[in-house]
Amino acid sequence: MPAVLVHGVPDTTRMWDPLRAELARDDVEVLALPGFGNAAPAGWTATKEAYAGWLEDRLVAFGEPVDLVAHDWGAILAQRVASVRPDLVRTIAVGSGPCDETYTWHPMAQAWQTPEVGEQIVEGMLALPAADLAAGLVGGGAPPDLAALQADALDAEMARCILALYRSAVTVGAEWQPGVDAMPHRPAVVFHGADDPYVAREFMARMAARLDGRLEVFDGCGHWWAWERAPQVAAALTDLWR
Repeated sequence: MPAVLVHGVPDTTRMWDPLRAELARDDVEVLALPGFGNAAPAGWTATKEAYAGWLEDRLVAFGEPVDLVAHDWGAILAQRVASVRPDLVRTIAVGSGPCDETYTWHPMAQAWQTPEVGEQIVEGMLALPAADLAAGLVGGGAPPDLAALQADALDAEMARCILALYRSAVTVGAEWQPGVDAMPHRPAVVFHGADDPYVAREFMARMAARLDGRLEVFDGCGHWWAWERAPQVAAALTDLWR
């Protein structure tokens, strides 16, 4: 059974590079969300339902339950798929993406969700030189080397998908949490960077309780725990997979 890694926003598969280098297993599969560093299919709506359906289809294609690892929006989608198709997931490791009815979207997400305001923001981002955009992403908490990759990857297609995804997800917690609450438990771990500016620890603690999993908190770490604490994350995953 493969280990399947699912990134979030505004990332690409490159976000997993440091963690992949630490993992000893040779059956790691990295999935690229449509529109994030790749071309989305024709007519792609980029809603949360579209992405959840896409992830479900990808997991079905493996033909056996997977060890699912997901970050940020990938974590929200992973929880949804694990709740509607528990047969597809052997173990689950997630963080930085609360599927929680009490969570309030962070200010940038709320701006993206606002018509016209969101368009103005992404147009401004796309107009910036890559170095300036990367500096802005660092200001938002991204590690500098990862921010450079994010800035290089951002294009009009990714921007369109970001706006559509967030606008479909204003009430995602209320819509999807009940299914996550009711799904069967399997071995689980939840990762959290103690300095995450987008998700408070309380939501990751609630997620760990919901999944009946262990909460791993990394001090001095921000939102991107897989990048910032790759060796420790790899060790926790290896223990989970045993």
